[in-house]
Amino acid sequence: MVTSRWTAAPVQAASPRRRGAVLQRAILDAALEQLGTVGWNGLTMEGVAAGAQTGKAAVYRRWPSKEDLVADALQAALPRLDEAPDLGTVREDLLALCRTARDAMFSRPGVALRAVIHECDPAQVERFQGLIFEGVVRPTVELLHQAISRGIERGEVRPDATNDYVFDAVPAMMMYRSKVRGCEWEDRELEEMVDQLMLPLLRPHAG
Repeated sequence: MVTSRWTAAPVQAASPRRRGAVLQRAILDAALEQLGTVGWNGLTMEGVAAGAQTGKAAVYRRWPSKEDLVADALQAALPRLDEAPDLGTVREDLLALCRTARDAMFSRPGVALRAVIHECDPAQVERFQGLIFEGVVRPTVELLHQAISRGIERGEVRPDATNDYVFDAVPAMMMYRSKVRGCEWEDRELEEMVDQLMLPLLRPHAG
């Protein structure tokens, strides 16, 4: 007599339910990922929830709007820039700062931030102005101020070079050429910008 046998399917252990800071981090990471892949216009709360492997309600409980979610995601991810390098010459200091800015631009939070800047309408961008200024603009200006002030002390830089137009030159050029011309800012391109734009702009006037 043949005895039939059956084997129960193995029970898969359910993934542990995430709560608190762990779940919040997963949602913020998913928001950055969405910004980097589908951009601001393509980002949805449903897509973020799916990326974080949680329910849509868990996202809306913490962030009532897409703008609130993205603002917190960027705030948590933007790099902290504290002190400008001191490499002995203003040229080397500026190159080091430009490399840091380049790496930040093409990092995941940098790509996410550019998606917000480039795709949001003016009313939406206004929601992020404080974050952009405090998290990106002011730290960058402070680092440039440090590097250029040291150049003034060494006699490499004209004394009146610490002004807003000079400080805007590097970030404005990097953003413009990245967006309009698709520049990825290889080291050679950074050297050309410093040598052909910044150093002539900073040199003491011939007297």
